[in-house]
Amino acid sequence: MKTTLALSLAAILAVAATPALAQHAAGHQAHAPADHGHQHADFESGRFHVRIDGPEQPIGDIILIPGLSSSPEVWDGLTEALKDRYRIHRIHVQGFAGAAPEDNATGPVAAPVAEDIARYIAEQGLTRPTVIGHSMGGTIGMMLAARHPNAVGKLMVVDMVPFMGAMFGAPGATAESVAPVAEQIYQGMATSPPEAYRAQAEASVTGMINTESLRAGPLEDTRTSDQAVSSSAFRELILTDLRPELSRITAPTEVLYVKFNDPRMTTEMVDGIYAASFANLPGAKLKRIDDSAHFIMLDQPDRFLAEVNAFLE
Repeated sequence: MKTTLALSLAAILAVAATPALAQHAAGHQAHAPADHGHQHADFESGRFHVRIDGPEQPIGDIILIPGLSSSPEVWDGLTEALKDRYRIHRIHVQGFAGAAPEDNATGPVAAPVAEDIARYIAEQGLTRPTVIGHSMGGTIGMMLAARHPNAVGKLMVVDMVPFMGAMFGAPGATAESVAPVAEQIYQGMATSPPEAYRAQAEASVTGMINTESLRAGPLEDTRTSDQAVSSSAFRELILTDLRPELSRITAPTEVLYVKFNDPRMTTEMVDGIYAASFANLPGAKLKRIDDSAHFIMLDQPDRFLAEVNAFLE
């Protein structure tokens, strides 16, 4: 039963893994950071670029990290609500949502992005900013807070567990035991034809976002993401087990999550999975957000904003 429930969670989280729908080799021309028309941070990195919004005298800094194949636009509502008081730094990972792959073209994505965010915080002179990450962005946030505890003031993880690989194996699964599955999934993603990606994306976005009118943006993000980057990043997520590192996190941490879209699962079952997943971080506050799919900030924007505002106090 545990494996069945875990696989149900995997189905929800794997939604964020929908890779590019257009073949990169077919001549898709990704946009450089300057093409977005937003103010960008003066920061050199081949892993991401940063959009900045906010006043000259902010009361604090907030770093927002989107999920796999997602763009900074998923944070538009939150940014509008907070930018009068806080300076908002929205990460745009290279290779996702129209950004050129650059250094993310091969190899891991999440871990090196986390390292460069730590460098960004230091070089920009930010004082223990709040970090909010959705899905893969939550993984990056956990990496950052665990490996650079003095760099993060507060951490909010939105609908992500510290070891997604547990959803792809039997109870007691380890990164090593799920490695063959991760490789199989990677190969399937990396070599699948564009038509298969398109069909997967349509089904995935339906499962990720209950609010039908808001699905078009995330679907376009997947269409303009790089296939190789998305595939490699998803394999990395399956193989990354952050549970042993959670105890290193000193920042106040809150985890928002949703009930899995599976009628066989009760809210108590979902609560139990998250409690077990974050057992090594006993100070973390776990909050289930009902009536929402994976993109809580889109399905429940008022509730999400209220939770963020309370967390920032």
